[in-house]
Amino acid sequence: MTTARQQACPVVYFDLGETLVHTADDGSITYRPGAAAYLRALRARGIPVGLITNVPSSWGSTDAERAARLRQEVDSTWEGSAPFAWQDFGDRVLTPRTEAERKPAPALWQRAKAGSGHCRVVYQAETTEEVSVAASLGFVPYQVGRPHRPAFLPVGVVELLGRRAPA
Repeated sequence: MTTARQQACPVVYFDLGETLVHTADDGSITYRPGAAAYLRALRARGIPVGLITNVPSSWGSTDAERAARLRQEVDSTWEGSAPFAWQDFGDRVLTPRTEAERKPAPALWQRAKAGSGHCRVVYQAETTEEVSVAASLGFVPYQVGRPHRPAFLPVGVVELLGRRAPA
């Protein structure tokens, strides 16, 4: 039996580059301002998170292989004082299986939604194009990095989404 809370549970997906992390001119990678604290706040509330990010499909034949290569690439140039929170994402690191699946093609968002059961899904990224595609596929979109707006969709709003049944 599925409860209303389970059906409405939010799952928050992110783009990686220039959303959660920043790559400097020298190639080093760090958290974007507020990203580490935001991930901690979601974790503290038990809200699952995932990544929807473009990497070369040649990085592996499975999502797990491509995710492992992504982690290796990020970790090898990481400059942050705390490591990137890979453990928060579990197996919710979605990457293109083919070059045709690269964003802005809808395939990665469709896979994320299918893997989220009846939960409401949120997508946060820095580009208008990506948040528009996510919105068209039923995600609650949020564009990060906009002036005069919170850096990320406020955690309280994400929690409220979990109290309403998905559309």
